[in-house]
Amino acid sequence: MPLVFACIAPHGGYAIPEASGLEEANLAPATRAGMQELGRRCDQAAPDVLILLTPHGIHVEGQFAVVVSGRIAGALDDTPAVALDVPVARDLATSILAGLQDADIPAVEVSYGGNVPNDAIMPMDWGTLIPLWYLGGRRDPPRSVVVVAPARDRPLAEHVAAGAVITAAADRSSLRVGLVASADQAHTYRADGPYGLSPRAGELDDQILDAVREGRLRSLLELDPALVEEAKPDSWWQLLMLAGATNDAWRPEVISFEVPTYFAMLCAAYAPG
Repeated sequence: MPLVFACIAPHGGYAIPEASGLEEANLAPATRAGMQELGRRCDQAAPDVLILLTPHGIHVEGQFAVVVSGRIAGALDDTPAVALDVPVARDLATSILAGLQDADIPAVEVSYGGNVPNDAIMPMDWGTLIPLWYLGGRRDPPRSVVVVAPARDRPLAEHVAAGAVITAAADRSSLRVGLVASADQAHTYRADGPYGLSPRAGELDDQILDAVREGRLRSLLELDPALVEEAKPDSWWQLLMLAGATNDAWRPEVISFEVPTYFAMLCAAYAPG
């Protein structure tokens, strides 16, 4: 079936009240409301499975990576109550992997623990857990997932092509499929942050916001790499995969954008054109 839902979801811990201390309780109200709205729209679209693009947890040199474990589970550091355990839609995962390889896009399967992938449990990174907290990970039973990691050291055009492969795999599936680009934006808004201060953080995010609002994610192929390096987002690659998956033909809506700390968070929803 065709994709039925797509979004850009942040993964900063401030998005979850249960993961925030007293000093952070009111730090990201727009993002929390935006995530709740994304959850509502996801439930309305009723996907059986979510394909989640995460920049964290899995890094394979020169390769895209697809999780093929039977389940994926984990908790946020220092917040054990914020924990999820969800099934992996392995048939769809292996279909995506085969599609990437058939398209000559370097890709590998990844698993963890037991030697039988169907019985293995992959650790869940925060880039996966935080969006799923709002998008069906707490349902009973939880929504199943496929987790795909981009390859920052591969050509940008391959990320667009990988997104098209994901849509083709969804089309071949009998499942209702949603796509989530887990992404935080520029990380250099404060001098006391881990990446320092760059005056170009806002410049990059303005360009990304314009591309999202105007439905031209593919134009992000033309971003200045020096600007990206200075602003340090972890969104560029997943947004290009989203561009390929939607072919810039879906209707975008920016739901929220805020800079509560050294990095920015964006919630955006996409509806089929």
